[in-house]
Amino acid sequence: MAHPSQLGFQDAASPVMEELLHFHDHALMIVFLISTFVLYIIVAMVTTKLTNKFILDSQEIEIIWTLLPAIILILIALPSLRILYLMDEINDPHLTIKAMGHQWYWSYEYTDYEDLGFDSYMIPTQDLAPGQFRLLEADHRMVVPVESPIRVLISAEDVLHSWAVPSLGVKMDAVPGRLNQTAFIASRPGIFYGQCSEICGANHSFMPIVVEAVPLEHFENWSSLMLEDA
Repeated sequence: MAHPSQLGFQDAASPVMEELLHFHDHALMIVFLISTFVLYIIVAMVTTKLTNKFILDSQEIEIIWTLLPAIILILIALPSLRILYLMDEINDPHLTIKAMGHQWYWSYEYTDYEDLGFDSYMIPTQDLAPGQFRLLEADHRMVVPVESPIRVLISAEDVLHSWAVPSLGVKMDAVPGRLNQTAFIASRPGIFYGQCSEICGANHSFMPIVVEAVPLEHFENWSSLMLEDA
């Protein structure tokens, strides 16, 4: 999860998030080089009294500064389109979970099971156990198996919400009357935190998302216990 004064992204916990981090570094490097080049030209123009008529009026220069930005845009657009299609690809999910946004909590329904569903509320500050994070912990976590394609169906019952977990590279709007879907693969066990990323009302900042990725055997034990309690 994020820590104070962190400037970059959270550590990737899914293949898609790893691709997003690589694309971010790729685009940032291009922006850095362009900014450095433009700054150099500005400083050179301000500090020198010399002019070159072949630069001020040159067909070759016109061609270069028309083609070069086009090439740079292609270098940014192609990786971006690749990731866009990767994020939209949902092949043979092993598990489907329906996440429904309410004011102001999430409810989860494991549609592959008959009676496996629960509500997930934020734990109040006074009830937190030592080591738990304020405004991020939920009383019931969304538990998923690692290294398995998970499909999440997302909607809302009242107003706009947004189901987002940065470490997994997932962010999808929850729209009343509409069913959106996204997918992710948790590449390692862990607990990953997110929050509603849509301004959905007075308690908008009090509906956290907690995804716990566990080995398949542990997930089967958890689902059995939840079904017994139901």
